[in-house]
Amino acid sequence: MKKILVVGESSRDVFIYCNAIRLCPDVPVPVLNVISQAENPGMAKNVYRNIKTIVSDCKIVTNANWRSITKTRFVHETTNHMFLRVDTPDKIPRIDLSKIDYDYEIIAISDYDKGFLTQEDIETVCNNHKNVFVDTKKVLGSWVKNAAYIKINDYEYRNSEKHIDDSFRNKIIHTLGAGGCEFREERFPVKVVEVKDSSGAGDTFMAGLIIKFSETGNIFESIKYANQCASKVVTQRGVTTL
Repeated sequence: MKKILVVGESSRDVFIYCNAIRLCPDVPVPVLNVISQAENPGMAKNVYRNIKTIVSDCKIVTNANWRSITKTRFVHETTNHMFLRVDTPDKIPRIDLSKIDYDYEIIAISDYDKGFLTQEDIETVCNNHKNVFVDTKKVLGSWVKNAAYIKINDYEYRNSEKHIDDSFRNKIIHTLGAGGCEFREERFPVKVVEVKDSSGAGDTFMAGLIIKFSETGNIFESIKYANQCASKVVTQRGVTTL
């Protein structure tokens, strides 16, 4: 059996680093002078490349046009303050579920709710595999009850809270940023670090969670490791890997 399959939509993350020494004379906005530019594969591709740094047997099913889907951030070179983010219009085709190979130890769904995966698609994958880890921007419902674990951040949790029932409540890993995360009413704290950039931290948490679970099968140890991974990358500028 193969190791890990990542399923989800992907994009390019573009970081344009600038300085701003004056305001525009016509309107009260900063005039940005471009200094440098960096980019990396984003969304599901970021989960995939984080896992791939440690687990070589990892594949991905994603949208073929991911390079044309961009999230461009204009960032102050010195302070890392983000002035603006510009996204291209999302034109991501829906997944062809026939491309899913279930012969993996773990399937990781990284769903940014851009049209690649519907609730029904995720439900189908969960119904056909016992170890599906779901990270979704969708409001949760019974369609996710057969997932092994569900990772969502605090904003997503608040949006879904009234829809959470006992069929999947104990599967939710609720991340809280600097507050660590909660799982089955237990708090998993993180060390205090200087945060330079939180971009991609959720992807790194997801990747760390899956990497450690593939090694140990222990979700509690996996959560602790995922916290460590996320805490490390937020100390770096831009989107970095493990």
